[in-house]
Amino acid sequence: MPRVFVQGRPVDTYPRLSPEARHGSVRRITEVGEEVLHRPCRDVTEFGPDLAALIADMFLTMHVADGAGLAANQVGVDLRLFVYDCPDDDGVRHVGHIANPVLDPLDPAGRRLLDEGEGCLSVPGAVMDVLRPDRAVVRGFDQDGNALVIEGTGYFARCLQHETDHVNGQTYLDRLSQRERRDALRQMADRRERVFARRADKEAELSR
Repeated sequence: MPRVFVQGRPVDTYPRLSPEARHGSVRRITEVGEEVLHRPCRDVTEFGPDLAALIADMFLTMHVADGAGLAANQVGVDLRLFVYDCPDDDGVRHVGHIANPVLDPLDPAGRRLLDEGEGCLSVPGAVMDVLRPDRAVVRGFDQDGNALVIEGTGYFARCLQHETDHVNGQTYLDRLSQRERRDALRQMADRRERVFARRADKEAELSR
């Protein structure tokens, strides 16, 4: 089986740092509590160079932050768009972007729910168990306006669902109980500065 899929298609080889990231700039990552994270984003209606430039910035920002996915509102941009560079449970790497993502509804009889650890670059340092289906199908468009269908299982399915939540104005904290949410925010308070220090170190390495 191929070890890397780009935009849902298998490729023979792929660099550790995605080609898009090499043309990008690092942007500030928004944090839970900022308004842009807590309202549904606008549809992408203009495709082309400006969108491609935003995608490049998002890939580099995600890489510096050691993330598996990043939505546009996590860099302060109110658009239904996310990028990903994420393994599935079989170790297959999935890389790509999708605009205006919509999750297909899954038949409850045929899905399996997994309660596993989940983090978020906008909740730096916190990891909590979140119940999600082990499979996801997302439909949307690429940066040129071409239709896309991306399917994922395991951890990659979790990533697709997590990022689609973001463009709908939700973070994974919204799926937790009040007690669990308080626990996540305590983790964030304790670990936030260490996370920021790691990001700064990685950004400095790239600029050398």
